[in-house]
Amino acid sequence: MKSANTIRLGLAGTGRIGAAHAETLKNLTGVDSVLVADADPERARATATKLGVDFAQDIDELLAADLTGLVIATATDSHPELITRAVDLGIPVFCEKPVAADITGTLAVIDHIASSTVPVQIGFQRRFDAGYRAARSAIATGELGWLHTVRATTLDPEPPPADYIPRSGGIFRDCGVHDFDIIRWVTGREVTEVYALGANRGDDFFTAANDVDTALVSLTLDDNTLATVSLTRYNGAGYDVRLEALGSKSNAIVGLDDRAPLHSVEPNYPPSPFPAYPGFMDRFRNAYTAELVAFLDVATGRLENPCSPLDALEAFYIAEACELSRAERRPVPVAEVRR
Repeated sequence: MKSANTIRLGLAGTGRIGAAHAETLKNLTGVDSVLVADADPERARATATKLGVDFAQDIDELLAADLTGLVIATATDSHPELITRAVDLGIPVFCEKPVAADITGTLAVIDHIASSTVPVQIGFQRRFDAGYRAARSAIATGELGWLHTVRATTLDPEPPPADYIPRSGGIFRDCGVHDFDIIRWVTGREVTEVYALGANRGDDFFTAANDVDTALVSLTLDDNTLATVSLTRYNGAGYDVRLEALGSKSNAIVGLDDRAPLHSVEPNYPPSPFPAYPGFMDRFRNAYTAELVAFLDVATGRLENPCSPLDALEAFYIAEACELSRAERRPVPVAEVRR
């Protein structure tokens, strides 16, 4: 039994993102101990040994450990059960997106925890990136004037493993959902309608899974601002995640730094001497740390929840509308997929 002032954080899932989170949690000021578990006990043991943190044999042992908070970085299909079990035990939760694999599952989790005061924070790390925060502030203060265009990109340098795609939920739910969330958060507006197109010019496993490797989405916001989201799994130049907020007075560009994989062909324009971002962990390293710092404050009652399951649901609705739009090749009001 830990003392009333002891901060003990649990982590479920010790894959790539989970192991990174475990290292971050271990180094957070005020955290006394970290306990990790995984569906593969040996992987959890290896992570614990490498990082010098504690190890639980399974999830049951983890949840019984009198935790201050639980970080969930497991496979998507386990999220609903872990969230609801932790909340029922009074344990604050941080869960990597998504809440569940589909809207029905997300709504079931939201309904289950609706009467609880135990916070559940969902991991949309872009909300904690300094650039996106600066763009949000510039829009909120009127520095940009009124917005006329928002352009967002998530361009992966290479696709995930073939066996991941059939269980990913598709490019809009797995990849574009980050852009949909951040457009809502940065602009403070809701998306009312989408029109989505997709194409496959890469590996056949995307087509086999009824998914696409490249997509383009046009969105209309509730104040008539227009937005676009560009997605691909094959951006060989590097990991390119940016947002452009263009207004009547000025603009704000997120992700335009020396490591952005952009190659100008203008004469006498020197290339960047720095390597392009190879992936999301490098691009958003500081944001991942910041969101876990925020979760510690949420779990200890010092901060209101900055990203709830209801926020995740709204982004999921947009993704669902995009999937329907792609399938039927027509504009889809987001209200059409709400339940």
